[in-house]
Amino acid sequence: MTVKHPDHASPDCRAISSVLARVGDKWSVLIIVLLGDGAKRFNEIKRAVGGISQRMLTLTLRGLERDGLVTRTQFPTIPPRVDYELTDLGRSLWAAVEPLGAWAQGHVTHITKARAEFDQKIG
Repeated sequence: MTVKHPDHASPDCRAISSVLARVGDKWSVLIIVLLGDGAKRFNEIKRAVGGISQRMLTLTLRGLERDGLVTRTQFPTIPPRVDYELTDLGRSLWAAVEPLGAWAQGHVTHITKARAEFDQKIG
């Protein structure tokens, strides 16, 4: 049986590649998983996603909003309050990446050990 491979220069392939680049970005996946249990404020997200700069968080949230995965709601308070929440599309992505996050969390110790053993062998 011959498998037909897609034309990587086709508009469909480029569009799919663009979507996979968004959902494959490490910050996007972490934010999607984090928002899976409800709306969060910017600083809540920043504290929960260790190591992300304010600028990178802003850019990532903007990208997720642009792609229709996250909504941004600004409340007319002083100081201004902004909440981020998954859209229906974002929740469908969460359903796909949440098991991956759970797997990573459940296996991080094993992977850390394997890395240390590998590094010791080649070190």
